[in-house]
This record gives sequence, structure tokens and C-alpha cells, in this order.
Amino acid sequence: MHALRSPRYEAVLFDALGTLVRLEPPWPFLRTALATRGIDVTEDEAREAMRAEMAYYIEHHPEGADADSLVELRQRCAGVMAEHLPPQAAAALSAQESTEVLLESLRFTPFPDAAPTLGLLRAADVRVAVVSNWDCSLGTVLGELGLAGLLDTVVTSAEAGARKPAPAIFEAALGRLQSPPEAAILVGDSLDTDVAGGQAAGIRSVLLDRTGAAADNTGVERIVTLDNVPELMTVLPKTR
Repeated sequence: MHALRSPRYEAVLFDALGTLVRLEPPWPFLRTALATRGIDVTEDEAREAMRAEMAYYIEHHPEGADADSLVELRQRCAGVMAEHLPPQAAAALSAQESTEVLLESLRFTPFPDAAPTLGLLRAADVRVAVVSNWDCSLGTVLGELGLAGLLDTVVTSAEAGARKPAPAIFEAALGRLQSPPEAAILVGDSLDTDVAGGQAAGIRSVLLDRTGAAADNTGVERIVTLDNVPELMTVLPKTR
């Protein structure tokens, strides 16, 4: 990846999950975490419990806005997970153990193209934000993955009081970066939350289509890897 020269934009906003990081399938980790406590469940049972927890988290994640509320949110999420385990497994877990098991089951991994792209932008003095529908722990997660030092700010829906695609969360990120929308680019993997929200905030918004599955008639700019971001920084918008 070559140095970025004469960028036309001064800031880039990235989505987190599916763009910079991925969530490893949590049900195998759940089975392992339970097995270490003498509790045996099938993969299907573990998958059902984690999917129920994930659905609950998606709906309620803005409630984890600070350290205290995050603890309470995690306890409720763990309770949902336990409720969807077989009765004998749930009965063998205390509330604290359920939370511990849940956290042990959640493993995030950075995409290989994330750190190099962020490093290139940092070297070019481009300001970078992550904008994500997440609780207040996202900054810590990104720090543990070695990405936080390559970012200028992290804006979560829980802390901003607005979730994507609401323009307010993107505007909050632009405010922290001290950048007008016309001087920024948004990159995310969702048409409905990332691209639509970024466009509503007046930002040039690009779909990250890692699998090539997006329909050709989306009418939005599309890239297949973050390695394409430097090119975006030096060319005018286009649709494909």
C-alpha cells in the first residue's frame, strides 16, 4: 500500500462491525465456556441462546451508555442468553457466571485491511472516526485489537444518544473531527444504516461490499476492501 498523496478529503468515518472488525461465531466459544464449568450443551442449543442474546443486544445496546449502565445491560443480556439455554444448563449458572460466560463467548477480530488503511490515513494527517451502533465499550474493544491508536475518536450510539441511520450520530462525529460534511467520506457495510445515514448527513457515503453480494442497482459507490479507501480520497465521487 503506497503513501497517500494530496487527499481531497480531510476526514473519514468508518463503521465498526463488518467494516473494521468482525464478530467470530460466538456459539462454539459459549459451548467451551460452559464446558469448563461442567455444563454440556449442543451447538444448536448454544446457537439459539446466543442469537436470542444478540437480538436483545441490538435492540437495547444504547442503554449501555456508561460504566454502570453497561454492567446492568450485560447482566440483562446474560439473562436472556441463560433463558434460552436448556433448563438444566441455565439452572447450573449463577447470574454472575452467566455474565462471565457471555463475555467469554464474544470475540472480535480486526479485518486484515483495517490497520494498514488506518495507518495510511494517519500518516497522511487525515482525521478518522469510528461511528457505530454499539455500547460505550467500543473504544476499549478497539484498543484491545490494536486499532484505537490509529483513530481520532470513537462515537457510539449509546454515548451520542442517537443510533444510525439518524444523521445526529454522524454529525456528532464530524463535530469531534472539526470537519464539515463535504470534506468527509463515510465507509460502512450497510446500505440502510451506514450509507443512508451518511447521505442524510451530507457525507459522501461508500458501501463496503466485502462479499460482492450487493445488487448492482444500488446506485451508490461501492468498494470490496478497505485497501480501496486511499483511491477514494483522491478522486471525485462516482456511482457504479
